[in-house]
Amino acid sequence: MTTNVIVIVAVAILVGVYVSWRAGRLDRLHARVDGARAALDAALLRRSSVALELAACGLLDPATSLLLAQAAHDARAAHDGLTGHDARTGWDSRIAGDGRAGLHARAAGAPAELAESDLTRALRAALGQSGFRAALTARGQGGELVAELDAAAHQVFLARRFYNDAVAVTLAARRRRLVRVLRLAGQAPLPEFFEMEDLLVVTGEPGSGTDMPHLAAG
Repeated sequence: MTTNVIVIVAVAILVGVYVSWRAGRLDRLHARVDGARAALDAALLRRSSVALELAACGLLDPATSLLLAQAAHDARAAHDGLTGHDARTGWDSRIAGDGRAGLHARAAGAPAELAESDLTRALRAALGQSGFRAALTARGQGGELVAELDAAAHQVFLARRFYNDAVAVTLAARRRRLVRVLRLAGQAPLPEFFEMEDLLVVTGEPGSGTDMPHLAAG
């Protein structure tokens, strides 16, 4: 009888330790996701800030500057001023009259992902014209801004990949039966992937890559 009690107590202790370890691991995974998202937001903010600098530097034509500035402002607003339900409501109102934009928004997970993808396309349109990158780089400040954008785009690429990797690991852990049955995740919301168009490469210029988000001219 005593032996059975000891075995039961030992098993209960082991189960308790395992459950505690699993809950602690979930906490660490959620903290990792939060940290990765903060790093991603910082990288996106840096990219939009440099894009605004480029739009205001006077080296682009007025139409291109206006489009680039608007895309950068929208990207910042999606992160800074409009989050959660308010962001989606505001963006849905903006695209209500455009069926294609609405489909794009739903597919991309608007608003932040769509706004960042729009900024990517605006940057590509501004700097992806044939010979334009070389001409801009030769004009002093323009070259510095392009180099900053190269670095910022690369950082966004890495930060987004690291964040999505953290989300994938966390979601896999939360799908385990023990975690779901015992509700070890508590009230923590399910993390979501951040999907956006971030590759700014346009092939065709000697030395331009195909797998990194540098601003190469076509």
